[in-house]
Amino acid sequence: MCLGTSGALCQTNPVRYTISLANPGTHLVHVQILLPPGPSERKLQLPVWNALYQIRDFSQYVNSVHGKDLASGKPLAIRALDKSSWEVNGDGGISEVDYDVYCDQPGPYNAQLNEHHAFFNLAEVLMYAVENRGSRVSLIFQDLPAGWKIATSLGNAEGIYSADNYDRLVDSPIEIGKFEESDFEQGGARYRVIVDADGADYDMQKLLPVVRRIVAAETDWMQDRPFSEYVFIYHFPKEPGGGGMEHAYSTAIDVNAQVLAENPGAFADVTAHEFFHLWNVKRIRPQSLEPVDYTKENYSNALWFSEGVTDTVEDYILLRAGLLTEPEYLVRLGSHIDAFERRPAHLTQSAEESSLNAWLEKYSYYRQPQRSVSYYDKGGLLGVVLDLALREASHDTASLRDLFLAMNQDAKQGHFFADSEGVRQAAARVSHADLELFFEKYVAGTEEIPWDDYFKTVGLHLASFKTTVAGPGFTASRSFGTPPVVTTISPGSEAERAGLVVGDSILQLNGHAVTSDFNYQLAQLRAGDTIHLRVRNHRGDRELHWKLESQEQVEFRLADVDHISPQQKARRAAWLRGESEGGAHP
Repeated sequence: MCLGTSGALCQTNPVRYTISLANPGTHLVHVQILLPPGPSERKLQLPVWNALYQIRDFSQYVNSVHGKDLASGKPLAIRALDKSSWEVNGDGGISEVDYDVYCDQPGPYNAQLNEHHAFFNLAEVLMYAVENRGSRVSLIFQDLPAGWKIATSLGNAEGIYSADNYDRLVDSPIEIGKFEESDFEQGGARYRVIVDADGADYDMQKLLPVVRRIVAAETDWMQDRPFSEYVFIYHFPKEPGGGGMEHAYSTAIDVNAQVLAENPGAFADVTAHEFFHLWNVKRIRPQSLEPVDYTKENYSNALWFSEGVTDTVEDYILLRAGLLTEPEYLVRLGSHIDAFERRPAHLTQSAEESSLNAWLEKYSYYRQPQRSVSYYDKGGLLGVVLDLALREASHDTASLRDLFLAMNQDAKQGHFFADSEGVRQAAARVSHADLELFFEKYVAGTEEIPWDDYFKTVGLHLASFKTTVAGPGFTASRSFGTPPVVTTISPGSEAERAGLVVGDSILQLNGHAVTSDFNYQLAQLRAGDTIHLRVRNHRGDRELHWKLESQEQVEFRLADVDHISPQQKARRAAWLRGESEGGAHP
């Protein structure tokens, strides 16, 4: 049986979704699923997680699941099996299932419909029939407000968007509204840059050269371009927040409008990071994350590599693209080491353990300095150290770039790497050296990283010095796109006397929106300065201020060694280019 395009279901497109945007004021999205003929008893599943390594139970937003047999019009018997799955019983013919989903969560990790626009991570909205997860799917949008248009990486023929299967469909975020678009060609591919923001908050002609330089640098570094079209979706909200979410053929990125104005480099940082994820995570993928299990946590001990080492490459790319200078990079790297060394948990939690515990990051206590280290932070530093170790072990014939090129070739053959052990094996292949001890001590273990042993090969050492700094009287941590949350307050501190409490979300620091590196913003303050915070909790927003006290602490920074040798200079130059000393790859 084949229905026409208006109600449309054919065996070539066996599952069809229709999404209605008729009610933007109520944030309710109406979903209709047409399922092809099949068993009389089916199971529908809505993912419990997507975009973030967090169980978020999207079924909490689902209303009124019902359905009918399309041929007879008889109602289908639908009953909940658990909080996120339903059993559908009918005659086995073409079945229609309908429900509403409340969508009003802003940011690149969420789904939202309002009177301004719609943005969807579709796994948060669309159920799938378990037996049809691998079947070809199509998607239609209806009842768009006047003037709204659609941007996505999905194929589109006469208003019908299609994908080979459910996984590909939900790996394609969708922006709908009156956005601005600008396209460019680079290296044989088309890049679409979509911006949904107040036009006064950005200048498209300043953003495009940055994006162009990043994609040129990354595709050159990877010697690969696994797409003919790629879509960047940007939001520049005035509200607190930020972050990015990678997808196979697109990315969705939020940068706070005030942050964009005050720190344009934040735009380049997140763009370089998310674009590189199209290789590292989306194609160079750990076995433990494939295939995705939408019903529960998916554990991997290699997020330090998939996420953290992407941070390493992000900086290399910014250097190659001329968007970051060598002095700026060394200051940035030194500050990351400093923050890592001052976090007590770096002595108790390994990079692998941090990766496995990613699912705890939504809890504020887990994010406290004595409890955990970030797999982003430690992974980013391990990426640098592994790069220097590869260069030393191979006598400058291999680098982190060679590791990624080799792993990408494996990925093209359909191979997923065996988590941390797979990284170690690939590193051994490209360097022709045994790096087992490195992985045992610093990846699986918690031994102190001997920074100088690695940095001396490029003429640097980690200098430590005592300094008097401003003591804010509290610690705060941030989970992805959310504002920093106060996790501890020093008893008797000025912060406590001012009324700051654990659980407060920090919205502004001294009149400025907080950035993704809030602790770095804090570190720029001096003892005796008055700190002004705008905070929010269940009681509402509050303005707090107090004078910062002084405290002594040891800080770290990277500095040149005495009498740098020509060999150290040559290796440093190659390292900062992201290449082995043999130069660019053919």
